[in-house]
This record gives sequence, C-alpha cells and structure tokens, in this order.
Amino acid sequence: MQLPRIGLVGYGEVGKIFSAGLKGQPGVVQAGAWDLKFAQPGTRDAELAHAREVGVVAHDSMQALCQASDLVISAVTASSTLAVAQEAAPHLRPGAVFLDLNSASPGTKQQAAALVDARGAHYVEAGVMTSVPPYGIRVPMLLGGAKAAELAQLLTAWGMDAKAVSEQLGVASAIKMCRSVMIKGLEALVIESYTTARQYGVEEHVLPTLAETFPGIDWPRQGAYFFSRVAQHGKRRAEEMRESANTVKEAGFPPLMAAAIADKQQWVADQAAAGVFQGIGKDAPWQAYADRLIAACPKG
Repeated sequence: MQLPRIGLVGYGEVGKIFSAGLKGQPGVVQAGAWDLKFAQPGTRDAELAHAREVGVVAHDSMQALCQASDLVISAVTASSTLAVAQEAAPHLRPGAVFLDLNSASPGTKQQAAALVDARGAHYVEAGVMTSVPPYGIRVPMLLGGAKAAELAQLLTAWGMDAKAVSEQLGVASAIKMCRSVMIKGLEALVIESYTTARQYGVEEHVLPTLAETFPGIDWPRQGAYFFSRVAQHGKRRAEEMRESANTVKEAGFPPLMAAAIADKQQWVADQAAAGVFQGIGKDAPWQAYADRLIAACPKG
C-alpha cells in the first residue's frame, strides 16, 4: 500500500499534530488539511498562517482536500463523525483510504463506512486509545476494516503505533468506547468527589483513603490532570460520551452511567465557556479548579 498524499479533515489539536508529524515520512510527498476555520473570518488568518509555518497545504474545501489525497484522515469532534463522511464520500478518489479517528459508536462508524465504500474508497476505523498529547503520531491506535492490516503496516513504517484488531467494522470502536466509559467516567467522578470534598473541607481525609485502596495512583496529581483536561476539552469529551452511550444502547443496555458522564463533562465545559477557569495556570493543583466551581455555584 502506498499513500503518498495525506489530507486531514479537521485542523484542531489532533489535526495539527498528525499533519505535521506525517509530513516528511517515507513515501509521503504532501500533507494537507481542511477545516471550517479556514473559511471563517475570525479564525482564517491564524489557522492559515499556522499551516504555512509547518508546511501543511491548506485546502479551500472538503472537495479539494479529498481530490488531492490518497489517505484522508478524519479528526473532528464525535458529533461530526457521520457528517464528515457524508460530505467527503462523493469526492474521494477510487482506491483512496478514509481513516476515521473519531470517537464514535460502532453503529455510527458502520454508517460512515457504507458511504465511503460505496464510492470505491476504503474505510478504516481507528480507536485512539489515549490522549494524543504527549504521544503525537505515536499514540496507540486500534484499526478495524478490510484494509486495517494493510494500513497498519504502512502506519507502523511511519513510526506510528497502529494495530489491526479485526476486519469487522465496529470492533475497534467498541473497544475504544467501552474504555471511554471508564476513563471519562473516572474524570467525572474525581471532579464531583473532589469538589464536594473541598466544599465540606474533608479532602485531606478523602484522598488518603483513595491512596490506601489504589496505592498505584498519585491522586492529587491525577486529579489536577483530570480537572485541567476536562476544563480544556469538556465539550469534546461530552460528545464522545454521548457516542459511548450510543454504544451501550446498541449493545441492548440502558446507558445510565454513560449518559450521566456526558452530562457531567458538558457541565464542566459550560463552566469553562462561562470563564470560570480563566487565568488558572497550566500546572495548577486540582484545588484551584474546585475552588472556582464552588465559587460559581449558588448554594442552597
């Protein structure tokens, strides 16, 4: 498999990391990107300038990106997974590979695959198994689909950590989504538990008991990381958890926990959008975030 021209749909955190990281890999002659921000007056200049600085071709439309790419990588928010496949599919080159990195349910991925495959292109799903920073393009990924093994071999040659788990679509996504229920759920639980403990003034009693039960975790440090990531990316996490809830529902179970986790992540995202965490430093302790939430929420 040779895919010399790569196009990223989505030029956010992941899109920037992947496009810059794949540019210049063996056999890659061009890395490009398309994002709605390229066409919006408020973001256009800054995003295009960033692309120029790192040598990424900024395409002016989805159509232009797809027609110029042998490998199209979709790296958008979970809620846009199917919409991107719908928009991209008519413009994909026959034989092109569409790699879907988005955190979506098996059912959503299967719908997207049907659109792509109908155009003579090849759909491969990816379950990205942890946060892309600090791994960059070496973030662990599980691939699924008829071309998963072949693509995994190419990506590995580019220094990526890609493993094919099934020719059946939905398996890689199911692994990712089930993991997300645990990881994003733990984030939500920590934020709720720590903030409540802080309000009652009992955090110095609560955290040591967690350390006794789970001694392998540095609970203050992990708490700070969870608070900061959710404050920064809560909206994206909430969308992912809604897809996790769909995954649970597709399996035939009521998604009681996954839905609640999505609500908690969205609530923190709403607080962030309202400026509650403004000015908190990158390495701030979890207490800084908890104190802002306490101050922002009316009592009684």
